[in-house]
Amino acid sequence: MIDDLKPYPEYMDSSLPWLGRIPKHWDCLPHRAIFEEVKEQGHIDEQLLSVTIGKGVIRQEDLLAESSKKDSSNLDKSKYKLVEPGDIAYNKMRAWQGAVGVSRYRGMVSPAYIVQRLRGESRPDYFHHLFRTPGFTKEAERWSYGITSDQWSLRPQHFKMIYSCVPPLDEQELIVGFLRDFDRQVRRFIRNRRRLIEVLNEQRRSIIRALATQGTRTGVEMQNTALDQFPILPTHWEESRVKREFTNLDHKRIPLSTTVRGEMATREYDYYGASGVIDRVEGYIFDDELLLIAEDGANLVLRNLPLAIIARGKFWVNNHAHILKPKRGNIEYFAHVLELVDYRPWVTGAAQPKLTRERMMRVGIPAPPVEEQGEIVAAINNETGTLTEGIAKAKREIDLIREYRTRLIADVVTGKADVRHLAPTPGSEDLEEMVDELEPLDGAAGELDQEALAGEEVHADD
Repeated sequence: MIDDLKPYPEYMDSSLPWLGRIPKHWDCLPHRAIFEEVKEQGHIDEQLLSVTIGKGVIRQEDLLAESSKKDSSNLDKSKYKLVEPGDIAYNKMRAWQGAVGVSRYRGMVSPAYIVQRLRGESRPDYFHHLFRTPGFTKEAERWSYGITSDQWSLRPQHFKMIYSCVPPLDEQELIVGFLRDFDRQVRRFIRNRRRLIEVLNEQRRSIIRALATQGTRTGVEMQNTALDQFPILPTHWEESRVKREFTNLDHKRIPLSTTVRGEMATREYDYYGASGVIDRVEGYIFDDELLLIAEDGANLVLRNLPLAIIARGKFWVNNHAHILKPKRGNIEYFAHVLELVDYRPWVTGAAQPKLTRERMMRVGIPAPPVEEQGEIVAAINNETGTLTEGIAKAKREIDLIREYRTRLIADVVTGKADVRHLAPTPGSEDLEEMVDELEPLDGAAGELDQEALAGEEVHADD
């Protein structure tokens, strides 16, 4: 189907750098002709909504459930704005980063958010996609004002002045139908790859557990231990704890906001969060080989991303990861062991899981002789190498299909590709089903906006 994509037969110049040429029969209109701002207030019993960079408009309870963020909305919600299904909402301080989308819910948003409603007959989900393209994000940045990036704001009066392309209504429906079907194919592909990753990860984890708890030497006598998660170990191994094997360096970590990182002139060094590198920055705190353990977030329970990560060289760490420096032993061995640990018994907070420094340092772990630790690491690398390569390959394929999907959506909604002859006849799907199908593809559950929001709190009143 995708191989049949061709340009439209005739084009015209939109005179807009972010759009370029558009099909000759499309309109190019200012937003004041397409939308009207909505400021309905006083609906204090409605559910609270958030506008995120990763997924557009979502329920705030879903955002809080899948991240380590906190609800900082005002107790007095009398001035919060009503959002109806089909409305476009955007965070005026983050529109230039892609925090915009159509709502499939009735709810309320912070007074700092802007709510727009279509004036005539148009498909809101068409504009949902248009406004989430890289091109529109750059246009929103151009129209945002402020002395520094953390003050940039896309005010309603400036949103009205932006021009967007507007296909005929029947063509909007065909475009949405095409994207819905294409999106289903992409989701099916990603689901299959995720299942493959789950199978490979389980096989890999089984091998690691056997080697990390039994060693590589045959005929070794085993014994019961006092360690809840490692109940049987070789008799000559030590029953240890994290605090005996590591020095904690949490006092040296420094969080940097998204705004501060965005204003850096150079980005030479890795910036670590709870589940690995989330950005690059111009400076570093550490020049060492250290083990990082996630401190907070749903991943402590869901385990969709690594929790024990080795950081080497020069790097920066924010306040969402514990920092451990080995006192003795093989750091790779202990990384494997700490990744095997189920941290739920040590985690506090149901809505906002957190592994405190004190609890983490008390976790019981095995400590084989140093020589054996090296043997175990070598055996793990040898026996899991093919599995690790297979996992990496599947992840790369997921990343590539996401990138392709982003490019294709931008080409279709701006008229660079004609899908009229490929699009299915619009069905009777309601808005919730349509937007759910057309939402940008995130990672597995628990990854929601983690990179975009790492080091930040959920400020409903930004």
